[in-house]
Amino acid sequence: MDSAEILRLEHAGWASLCQGTGADFYGRLMTADAVMVLSHGFVLDRDAVIASLDDAPPWRNYEISEDRLIEVGDDTAILVYTGRASRGEGAPAFHALMSSVYTRRDGQWRLTLYQQTSVPDADH
Repeated sequence: MDSAEILRLEHAGWASLCQGTGADFYGRLMTADAVMVLSHGFVLDRDAVIASLDDAPPWRNYEISEDRLIEVGDDTAILVYTGRASRGEGAPAFHALMSSVYTRRDGQWRLTLYQQTSVPDADH
């Protein structure tokens, strides 16, 4: 399994969120039955993710650190990492632990589950 390929997909997803093209990117990347479990308590299916990203303001920047790939089988992998992102000056920074489950279908890696757990501010 090529862990660099999975990490490249994750970076491409974040880049699409910065460019305002996340709806198109995730519409292609997610399996039909995929879900995203977001830090604010929502579970969105593929259609809801696409709809929400159509209107989402773009991120200004992001950072992926402490990434680790867990191989579940030949065609399934979980990428776990710490993510940080910002939408710009004055907007609160986003800091979360993230997990993305990828499944290879028809020779392509596809996102089946994405999950976020917010990391509280150290000042609180």
